[in-house]
Amino acid sequence: MKTSLFLLILAVLFSFTQPATAVDTPNDTLYIHLRDYGLYKTRDRDAVKYINEALKDIQGDQPKVLLFSPGEYHFYPYECTKKTYFESNTSDINPKACAFLFEKVKNLTIDGRGATLIFHDQMQPFTFDNCQNIVLKNLRIDWEYPLIAQGKVMKVTDQYIELSINQKEVDYRIENDKLYFPEGENLNPWNSTMEFDNEGRYVVPQTGDRGCLGSNWRDYRAVATMPGILRLYNNFERKPKTGNFLVMRFASRAHSGVFITDSKNITVQNLFLFHATGLGILAQFSEDLTFDQYRAIPNLARNHYFGGGDDGLQVSNCKGLIKVTNCEFAGLMDDPINVHGTSVQVQEIMEGNKLKCKFMHNQSSGMVWGHKGDRISFIENERMNSIGSGEVVAFQPLSKDFFVLTFSKPVPKTLEVGDALENLTWSPDVEITHSQFKSCRARGLLVSTPGKVVIENNNFESSGSAILIAGDANGWFESGAVKDVTIRNNTFGELCNTSSYQFCEAIISVYPIIPKLDEATPCFHRNIKIENNRFHPFDYPVLFARSVDGITFNKNELFRSYTFEPYHARQYTFTFEYCKNVQIRNNQFSNDLLGKNILLKKTAVSELDSDVSDTFDIEKL
Repeated sequence: MKTSLFLLILAVLFSFTQPATAVDTPNDTLYIHLRDYGLYKTRDRDAVKYINEALKDIQGDQPKVLLFSPGEYHFYPYECTKKTYFESNTSDINPKACAFLFEKVKNLTIDGRGATLIFHDQMQPFTFDNCQNIVLKNLRIDWEYPLIAQGKVMKVTDQYIELSINQKEVDYRIENDKLYFPEGENLNPWNSTMEFDNEGRYVVPQTGDRGCLGSNWRDYRAVATMPGILRLYNNFERKPKTGNFLVMRFASRAHSGVFITDSKNITVQNLFLFHATGLGILAQFSEDLTFDQYRAIPNLARNHYFGGGDDGLQVSNCKGLIKVTNCEFAGLMDDPINVHGTSVQVQEIMEGNKLKCKFMHNQSSGMVWGHKGDRISFIENERMNSIGSGEVVAFQPLSKDFFVLTFSKPVPKTLEVGDALENLTWSPDVEITHSQFKSCRARGLLVSTPGKVVIENNNFESSGSAILIAGDANGWFESGAVKDVTIRNNTFGELCNTSSYQFCEAIISVYPIIPKLDEATPCFHRNIKIENNRFHPFDYPVLFARSVDGITFNKNELFRSYTFEPYHARQYTFTFEYCKNVQIRNNQFSNDLLGKNILLKKTAVSELDSDVSDTFDIEKL
C-alpha cells in the first residue's frame, strides 16, 4: 500500500516537472497552448524563438489547435527561419524572414483568440508551404514601425508644403536636401505619394499616382523646421489640401503578410491586417481557399490612412474554388483583390516536344510553373488567340528566369518564338460576395481566369475602376481570358473611378492587351453578365469592353452623383470595341445621367441588342 502511494506521488510530481506542451482531449484533437512554451506578452522579448519550439509539436495528421492567449506579442527578424521563396508579384529579395513557417503541416487550426502580433522590419508573418486543411483565425497583425509614412498637411503655399510626421512611428533623414526613410539597414528615398481626404479617408479624386503632387514633385528641397515638422520647398504643380494626409512610400515589396504556396484547403477567418511589407495575402499554386472576414484596412486606433499592404489579396496560378466573403479592403497601395495566372514566353522550340520558356516579369519569376499532367494553352502573341493545347510531362528549371517544358505530344506547327503559354490547370473558380471595396490606390477587383466567376452583393468605392478584367502576354503577363463572369446585386458608389490609373476606362473596364486587334482577331473574353447592380456615377464612363463575345448589361440602376466634377476623357456611358453579342436591356437611368450614349468601335450595330435606341445616342467608329 505504501509502495503504491509512493509511486502515485512520484507520478504526480513528475507530471508537474514536465513542460506543458500539448494536451490530448477525448476527441483526439491536440491543443497546443503557446503560453506553455514561454510565450508571454512583452515588447522586449522576441516571440519567434518560442514559436519555433511550439512548431516542433504540430507534426502528424492528428487534428491540432495552436492557441494564443489574448495580448500583444512582438516579433523580430533575427531568429526567424530564413528561406528562399519566389513569390508572385513580389520583389526577388531573398531569403525571406518567416516568423511562422508551416511546412507540410496538415489539419491545423491557429486560433489567435484576439491576440495582436506586432512585427518589426522586413518580415513575413505567416508562411504555409505544402500544407493542407489549415485555419488561421482571430488575429490582428500590425507593425511597430510601419514601412510606410504618412504626413498631415499643415500648410500649403506656392513656395512650400509643410507636413507633420509622427516620428515615434516612422523616422526620417534629410540628406542632400532629400527625404529618406530607414528600411532595416538601408536608407530608402521617398518614391511615391497618395493623398487621402482627412474626413472621408478616401483617395482624393484625380490625384492617383503622378497626379498627386504633379510631375515636378521630385524637385523639392526638404528642411526640418522642428522635430516632426517638415517643409518641402517647391512650387508643386498640384498642391494638396490643408488637413489631408499624404501617404509616402519608400519600402521594398519584399514579403507578404500571409504567403500560401503549394497548399490545399486553407481558410483565413477574422484576420485584421493593418500593415504588410508587400502583398497582404499571396496565394500561388494552391487549391480551394476561403477568406472570410479578412480585413486589410488602416488601423484607426493609430489614425492610419494606409491599409494592410499593396494588394490586399493576390491569387496567382491557383485552382479549385477561391471564396471571398464578408471581407473589407481600404487604404491599400494597390488593388484589393487580383486573381490571375502567369503567362510565359516561348524562347526556343526544341526537339523532343520541348519548349524553352521565360518568365517575363521580374516580380513573377522562379516559380514552378508547370507540373506533370498540367494542361497548357499555346497563345499566338499578336492576336492573343489559342492555337491549341498540350499536356506537360516534365518541368526543368534552368534558372529563376528560364525553364524547359516537355509535352506528351508535339507542339502546334504554327507556334513561334515570342508566342506565349497559359497554364489552364491552375485556373480557379471564384466567388466574391458581401465584401467592401473601399478607397485604395488603384482598382477594386481584378479577375482574369477562365473558371466560373461570381461577384455578388459587394460594395465598391474604389479610386480607379471598380472591376477590371484584363489579361495579356505582353505587359504584365497576367493571363486568363474569362469565359463565365456574373456581376450582380453590387453597389458601385460615387467614389468609383475618381482617379486615373492604367486600364481604368470606366467603372467596369474589360481591357485585354492585344497587339494586333482588328476585325479578324477572335474575341479574347466571353460571357460577361452585369445584372441587377446599382451605379452612382459622377462621370460619363460606366462600362468599357474590348474584344468580348457575349456581354450583357441588364436590369441595372444608374443614378447620377454630383459630389465630384467629371474629368474622364472618355465621354461615353458605354463603349464596345471589337465586341460581339452585346445586350443592354431593362435598365433604369436617371434623367440627368451624363452621356446617355454608346460608342461602337469596330462593333457592328447588328451586334447590339438594346431597348435604349430612343433615349441613347449611338455612335459608330
